[in-house]
Amino acid sequence: MTETAAAPGTPAAPPESALPELPMTRTCPYHPPKEYEDLRARGSVTRVRQFDGRPVWAVTGHAETRELMSHPAMSVNRFHPNFPMPIPALTQLQTPRSAAIGALIRTDPPEHTKQRRDILPSFTLKKIAGIKPEIEKTAARLADDMVAAGDSADLLDVYVKPLVAMVLSQLLGIPYEDRDRFEDLTYRRFDPEQVVDAMADLTDYLDRLLVAKETEPGEGLLDDLVTQVKAGTLDREELVRYALVLVIAGQETTANTIALGVLTLLEHPEQLAELRADSGLWRNAVEELLRFLSLTGGLSRVSTADIEIGGVTIREGDGIIFLNPAANRDEAQFERPNELDVHRNVRNHLSFGFGIHQCIGQNLARVELDVALRTLFDRVPDLRLDRPVDEIEVKQGLVFGLAELPVAW
Repeated sequence: MTETAAAPGTPAAPPESALPELPMTRTCPYHPPKEYEDLRARGSVTRVRQFDGRPVWAVTGHAETRELMSHPAMSVNRFHPNFPMPIPALTQLQTPRSAAIGALIRTDPPEHTKQRRDILPSFTLKKIAGIKPEIEKTAARLADDMVAAGDSADLLDVYVKPLVAMVLSQLLGIPYEDRDRFEDLTYRRFDPEQVVDAMADLTDYLDRLLVAKETEPGEGLLDDLVTQVKAGTLDREELVRYALVLVIAGQETTANTIALGVLTLLEHPEQLAELRADSGLWRNAVEELLRFLSLTGGLSRVSTADIEIGGVTIREGDGIIFLNPAANRDEAQFERPNELDVHRNVRNHLSFGFGIHQCIGQNLARVELDVALRTLFDRVPDLRLDRPVDEIEVKQGLVFGLAELPVAW
């Protein structure tokens, strides 16, 4: 990779050994790594080193992220030799089976176009609106059960994870008796030490479940996919891949965002007070929390052509890592970006990505976050953290999150 020629008197680009190194550690639960600001100061598109020493481009600017993510030269081909790996754990997914598992999220057009068209009907606003009453009912029951059981709890264990797992199970049509196992399989998938085995186990489970649904159909989204196979519009291999994508689209990131949303609002009591005073603010507050928290640390691409952007030249074959948490704090797009403001016009945040690979489960995630937060704070008005924020254990894995959320009331 090369940068455009520097203007006279401009310092030369640093040698690769002196480049900042990824990944960078997030220390505050609701702020990106402090080093991201230093990266942006170097340029909205700048060079960094991966953990293995390879140089890649890091994109921190909001406008540059939108432009590049929608650029036709951006490829998600994980098997390109220069495809970036933001964290070491992702190297475990460089296997043929993992390529099959990640078919939808790691394919380029035209194959990706067909796959997304096949699966998008499962996540329409109409579909999600149809299950919203059940999400509200489940959230209310979990909150009431938590309060009835005592005066303190780990909110992750008794509210957040059960809610997200039950919603996903209901949406997909997972049998009730399998839901504990299903929850375990899906959360193991985001443990860097278990990611390969967990993905394989989850795929095997879904394969067996889909076979059963061919003879005993239900009413979930997986049953809709089985119907497409019977009609000849999908084949068996595609069916399993799509089932896995439906799981990926609705689990860990949503759970982590709910948990961190609770913590963030408890740490910003003036914002929480405004939400309690005016429930009409919740919808916008959800978007602001998505921007503010931005849990996915790095989205990878490889360029299939030379691109001029942000004062640099990205060469064909160069790796690119999008640091969307940094782009969501770009002051060129958001005034006072490091402040939480539930009144902010935040519709252009990048927490779901941008372009053809934008998160397919975003409609579901928005509804779950809205219902989970609104219900919890309505039914447990005296909720508080049971431990200082800096003593709460966090997870630095594939998706940033909390390992626990001790609360009391």
